[in-house]
Amino acid sequence: MLNRILAITLLAAWLPALAQPAAGPHRGFYMYQGADRDQRLIEGARKEKQVTVYTSLNLKDSVPITQAFEKKYGVRVELWRSSSEKVLQRALIEARAGRHAVDAFELNGPEMEALYREGLLEEFYSPHFGSLPPAAFAKHKHYVADRFNFFTIAYNTNLVKPSEVPDSYEDLLHPRWVGRIGIEASDDDWFASIVKHMGEAKGLAFFRKLAQMKPQVRTGHTLLAELVAAGEIPLVATIYNHNAERLLVNGAPIKWKALDPTFGRPNAVAVTKRAQRPHAALLFTDFMLSPEGQNLIKARNRVPASTAVETNLNKFPFHMIDPVIVLDESEKWEKIWSDLFLKGQGVKREAD
Repeated sequence: MLNRILAITLLAAWLPALAQPAAGPHRGFYMYQGADRDQRLIEGARKEKQVTVYTSLNLKDSVPITQAFEKKYGVRVELWRSSSEKVLQRALIEARAGRHAVDAFELNGPEMEALYREGLLEEFYSPHFGSLPPAAFAKHKHYVADRFNFFTIAYNTNLVKPSEVPDSYEDLLHPRWVGRIGIEASDDDWFASIVKHMGEAKGLAFFRKLAQMKPQVRTGHTLLAELVAAGEIPLVATIYNHNAERLLVNGAPIKWKALDPTFGRPNAVAVTKRAQRPHAALLFTDFMLSPEGQNLIKARNRVPASTAVETNLNKFPFHMIDPVIVLDESEKWEKIWSDLFLKGQGVKREAD
């Protein structure tokens, strides 16, 4: 499997300098804000008849969303789904060969940043931007978050007393948690973000102590949530809160809690610079950011980016993991993370 390091290495070989990508042929249309925008968009998309979307969102969640789009607009979605790293690899190989098969992406933040650096994405406008928080936007505006994955703790309510629930990261170092904490094996970007927030010396000292707590390391945030609910692991330090929430609402003995600071991974939508079907590409991103699309994301037990959609999954202060840091410093942080928690083995990333 192509890991993130290899993907970034491949990208670096093609991009000796990270110059600002030049505007593509659809820039004027993508940024159009006239009164007839929606009419032009829908009519053009229906003439194009389909849109090709590459995504990392698993099929049980992405297919119902794309089916709703197809039903509403009569535009077929050609969906190609794989891990974020494989989507990035395919897009880069196709671009290098002069193929422009993909029209839009729905993908993890770091891979989106890599696509931006390669010059595959174009800035766009959506009337739904006003309902998005500042954290949803990349600085260069070439991709916009449609959903977030927030890292919180989760615990089994039958095994952890209310008085024992950690209020801070330091509370995870209490002797009661030796051998009773779980962490997800691929969360080195969360680790890097926490270390940087604490200050590198203090942050690394904290994680060395956490490693001495003999945590149980597993691959998969969904798996960890299920293990907590089953009582096999009393508490997990790195879980997506939506994974715990979907078990909680079904009656499982699990709760989640956001510690300060809480970090999230952005997952974003973008249109491609040389899309063969630009109207359908922009219509798809509009749909994903619209109240309808955002409520469909919520219905799939995920965290919508829009502030117009009510959910208890984002009602706390949060920071976004910076995709730029993930790309530029990944080798450093993966090595430290691996040495601390993986016995020097490589990081294996779960599918979204």
